[in-house]
Amino acid sequence: MSVRIPNLRHLRVFSSVAHLGSVSAAARAAHLSQPAVTQAIASLEREFDRPLFDRTAQGMAPTEAGRLCAQRIRRILQRIVEAVAAASSQSYRSRPPLHGITSGQLQALVAVVESGGFGAAARARGLTRATLHRAARALERRIGTALFETTSHGLSPTREALRLCRQLQLAVAELAQARAEVAALAGTERGETVIGAMPLGRSFIVPETVLRFTARWPSHQISILDGPYESLLQALRNGRADILVGALRESVPADIVQERLFEDPLAIIVRKGHPLAAMSRSGRRAPSPEALARFPWIAPRPGSPLRRHFERLFRGTCGLPAAAAIECNSLIAARALLLRSDRAMLLSAQQAHHELAAGELTALPHPAGRVVREIGLTLRGDWRPTTAQAELLDTLRGVGRGNLPFAERLTQVP
Repeated sequence: MSVRIPNLRHLRVFSSVAHLGSVSAAARAAHLSQPAVTQAIASLEREFDRPLFDRTAQGMAPTEAGRLCAQRIRRILQRIVEAVAAASSQSYRSRPPLHGITSGQLQALVAVVESGGFGAAARARGLTRATLHRAARALERRIGTALFETTSHGLSPTREALRLCRQLQLAVAELAQARAEVAALAGTERGETVIGAMPLGRSFIVPETVLRFTARWPSHQISILDGPYESLLQALRNGRADILVGALRESVPADIVQERLFEDPLAIIVRKGHPLAAMSRSGRRAPSPEALARFPWIAPRPGSPLRRHFERLFRGTCGLPAAAAIECNSLIAARALLLRSDRAMLLSAQQAHHELAAGELTALPHPAGRVVREIGLTLRGDWRPTTAQAELLDTLRGVGRGNLPFAERLTQVP
């Protein structure tokens, strides 16, 4: 993990002081000494490198940085409490929240799950396997639930462990946002946003957005991930990505929301001089499915929205494509195949706009008329962006929604 799980007692003490406005009241509520509460606050202030409270005769008043931290820490504690409660056995749920649970135990769980095993986690963290085993077993005893099970591949995390780990990863991501917000108060923006870019997103929308955004926020770090939708979705749900940009899905998990930006017209993409292009220019703008079936194809990856459109293209026609399709999710490879053969591909013209503009490829209309897929943003439902991230989202929306006329023009046959 890029950020360690914080000391849970420190977070709880901070939240109590912010709520009660007094060290002594927080000490009584937590059954701690006043020096212990003071030390916990001092530790967090060192971590954030800012005073989080103003000490006055009337008590402790959160500074602006303290108010920002209080909001985030409330969400972090709520997430961890609910996740631990959900993982705990029924008889253990009557105990006080997080009773006897340490950040070290939770860190051990996350380390083992992320590394794929105790041995790999021990090597990555510079610890012994025995140390991780003790921490993991102590956590199991505290919540009364088995977190690892023996399989043919050794010890593997249970479903409860995976769910708990996901919530801990999201809590750590939220703590990173708190740090970024506090740093921004001093004019030293150190935030980071990870964008998962699907094929259409990385061809234009994400690059254009990043260029505009970084002109205003040069210190905000942007990381761009690509890969199959399934791996990007997992990264989003685990807090390793913040935003996905690309084709929307018909169904998503309950913790995920989608926001439509525009409808992306699909076209038949072929090389310059392809026989289908000549047919379109001779009078029929859109080739028929029967004509399309006479040529070999490059098919989208199974399970993708584009693959469903590809299968619908030939549904009910007299025949399927003349040759077995080559399945390809790489635009670079598809471009090489299209340029050197009579293969065709159902694709967003937007994704091939450089080649279309250069005259290397040609976009033919879809036989069914205007056929589109929805393009937009995919986010965690409970994600609360920082100020900089909110502006990044608005920039994505502006670039995406302003993109529609350009996408429509690309599908027009000269």
